Amino acid sequence: MSPSVPPAPPLRLALAQSSGTPGDVRANLDALDALAARAASSGAHLLVTPELFLSGYAPEHRSPDAGVAGSRSEPDAPPLAALALEEAEAAAELGALARRHGLAVLAGYPERAGSATYNSALLVGPDGAPLAAYRKTHLYGPYERAVFTAGDRAVVQAELRGVRLGVLICYDVEFPENVRAHADAGTEVLLVPTALLAPYDFVARSLVPVRAFESQLHIAYVNRIGPEGGFDFVGLSCLAAPDGTAPARAGASPELLLAEADPALLATSRAANPYLADRRTDLYR
Repeated sequence: MSPSVPPAPPLRLALAQSSGTPGDVRANLDALDALAARAASSGAHLLVTPELFLSGYAPEHRSPDAGVAGSRSEPDAPPLAALALEEAEAAAELGALARRHGLAVLAGYPERAGSATYNSALLVGPDGAPLAAYRKTHLYGPYERAVFTAGDRAVVQAELRGVRLGVLICYDVEFPENVRAHADAGTEVLLVPTALLAPYDFVARSLVPVRAFESQLHIAYVNRIGPEGGFDFVGLSCLAAPDGTAPARAGASPELLLAEADPALLATSRAANPYLADRRTDLYR
């Protein structure tokens, strides 16, 4: 950030901690529409949803008692691949919603591209135009590696209201190299749709604020909640600040968390904590 250019005004974020309705894209778009209306009425400039919000994280998993004699399990939900959208489809749906409410929206969804399915997130602006499309690069565990193809672009960015945004998804943020690559590229607010499982709540509580401090940026970390297909999501969505604090933090229930990412705070913090300037990259590379 150039010292001769004043920082942009604070960016007001709405972090939608929710798991929606796994297996029902239309219901989740309707839920997103309602969330966008609430976010817009609260003055938010950007609404961020969790990982795979439009489809659910694991809608094809049977309920834990499926197949047990005498159980009354629900029928299988549609396989995730059957719920996947092409990028143009997702852009059309999200674009119309963003235009209607006049705010930017980042939504996680399974992206169909030829024979591949990606764990993706699409950012559209308040005018409905696509701003950034990101495919998760670090797939977590056997489930994700069986379902998805890994993306191959480490840094995806966009500008909104004078603020440079970046996008990662869940497990990606747990690799310090990923976040540092965004810092090197000038990202000021890193958006991270996530599906953090129990018992790894320390990632949300401790690791994410440390990532924000060590790479000197804001991180908007937005999680799913509750049980789904044998998984259990812990919530704890937050906005982590470059001073290592989390000034906004959700609990374990559905919540629309409102927070401001302030570029002026970022400029002050980077001046006081010169990690990026003091690195000895000649020793690491």
